[in-house]
Amino acid sequence: MVNHVIPNTYLDALRYLSDQTFKVIAGGTDLMIQKRGTRETPPNFDSNMLYCFNLKELNYVHKEKLHIHIGSMTPLEVLLHHQDIPEIMKQVIAEMASPAIRNVATLSGNIANASPAGDSLLSLYLLNAEIVLESLNGKRVLPIDQVITGPRQTVISKDEIIKEIIIENPKFSKIQWTKVGGRRADAISKISCLSAVQIKNNKVIDFRLTLGAVYKTVIRSREIESKCIGLTLDQLKENKNTILSLYEGLIQPIDDQRSNRIYRKKVALNIIEKWIADL
Repeated sequence: MVNHVIPNTYLDALRYLSDQTFKVIAGGTDLMIQKRGTRETPPNFDSNMLYCFNLKELNYVHKEKLHIHIGSMTPLEVLLHHQDIPEIMKQVIAEMASPAIRNVATLSGNIANASPAGDSLLSLYLLNAEIVLESLNGKRVLPIDQVITGPRQTVISKDEIIKEIIIENPKFSKIQWTKVGGRRADAISKISCLSAVQIKNNKVIDFRLTLGAVYKTVIRSREIESKCIGLTLDQLKENKNTILSLYEGLIQPIDDQRSNRIYRKKVALNIIEKWIADL
């Protein structure tokens, strides 16, 4: 028998996770689709469910000097309109789903679902997000690329819950969010790319680029980024082909019902090329 539990407090949630095995559900916008049944039947949940979206202790945004702390049950729609959330994250959220879904969807849901097509993940990778995982046995803080290990795969233990997400709040001269989907809105990404650059005295002092839906996890290469930092804009554009070849070696998409690997690779490289050319 599957148990459905709504904890009254965050501490109650930790206790339930310590005593039994549960699948934590926030807004359920991914999980409800994965477990949907036939028409007019309830979802086919095959494990105990812990409903945590109502936990006010996990619904917050706290800004510090260099970082922003986001509670794991904070809806995307709240983040979209919050004054302390970086514009680069807002641009991504604005093209995710519909307002109704954004009112229950969360960053933590995208993290736990661990789909390489999860749009919000690109902003988390780019903003060097750290994920706070907690259980009754203690707390650990991990970079997002150490939390997500593959499609639908994470290192989150059965007794842990995502407590909060910590992101940087850097300044950028230019940002660009590109999402390619089957329609203009409410679409799952075929390819996505989020990029940002900080330029001072015609030199690149910060360069970041993330790609979604073209590998088993979101792609971000600090090695390639480091080769771009310190270059002038002219030098960056002169080295465009070298940069593209480096990213080409990382892009390994798959064929699925939304697109094919040849299209995904070509379009991803076109997006990067245009980003550099337009700087």
